[in-house]
Amino acid sequence: MAKQTELDKIKQRIEKRNLDSPPLHLWHPTLSGEIDIRIDKDGGWFHEGEYIKRTSLVKLFASILRKEDDGEYYLVTPVEKWRITVDTHPLVVVDFEEQAAPENVDTAKLIAQLNTEKRVSVGAEHPFFSEKGSSVPVLGLDYGLSASIARPAWYRLADLALENNGAFTVFSGDYHYNLPRS
Repeated sequence: MAKQTELDKIKQRIEKRNLDSPPLHLWHPTLSGEIDIRIDKDGGWFHEGEYIKRTSLVKLFASILRKEDDGEYYLVTPVEKWRITVDTHPLVVVDFEEQAAPENVDTAKLIAQLNTEKRVSVGAEHPFFSEKGSSVPVLGLDYGLSASIARPAWYRLADLALENNGAFTVFSGDYHYNLPRS
């Protein structure tokens, strides 16, 4: 029970700020230390080796997570900064959908839904990128974060791709990305 109490204290401090999208770019506290939180390759969050079951807590922590220039991941508030461990990518895309603009269907946006229920518009601000040795792209996110793509979401993305000059391409407004060949 002591483990949950420590997490609850952090959660309460964060909730006091009551921000949906905290301004992490404005917060630069000194390192408070390391906290035994790990995000596994499937996007599962663990504290001291135990799976964090409370979705609201995971969503809250994900909202204050950033990757810094040193390649490390931190949970950041205006006054605290805790280093955590991330196995590969901290978030996972669980689905994609096209969202057509009512005035012009040619400017449809591709929307990625993350495992935190956050929805992100794919494009220049949130682009796909390839990793060496992988045929599945990764989605770039704010604050240096990235999201792997779950298998069902990858199939959905491939289904949304159009053949374009011999490549399979996904479009989102003016942005396009050629899917890697297996």
